[in-house]
Amino acid sequence: MAASTKPDLARLDPAEAAATLDGWSADAARPALRRTFLFADFAEAFGFMSRIAILAEKQDHHPEWFNVYNRVEVTLTTHDAGGVTARDVSLARAMDAAFRARHSVS
Repeated sequence: MAASTKPDLARLDPAEAAATLDGWSADAARPALRRTFLFADFAEAFGFMSRIAILAEKQDHHPEWFNVYNRVEVTLTTHDAGGVTARDVSLARAMDAAFRARHSVS
């Protein structure tokens, strides 16, 4: 698939993108960003996922994620572009802000 000419679909280097984000890393297996969020319990983790789901719908950009009890593992990649784009960085920053809003992070 050819890279898009849309600015928000221009591919970014995953390691460079991750370096601009707190707690995110480049996925070693594919061009994607990864982060694990930890919560007090399942209800808190699910609440976070619900808030992000609403935001993701508005952005028309959806995370790949996995939840077990108090853990939410997130992978972000833009399938249309075949890698990490500004859309992923934007959603990662929104997730970080939502997490910080409910947790004190030092």
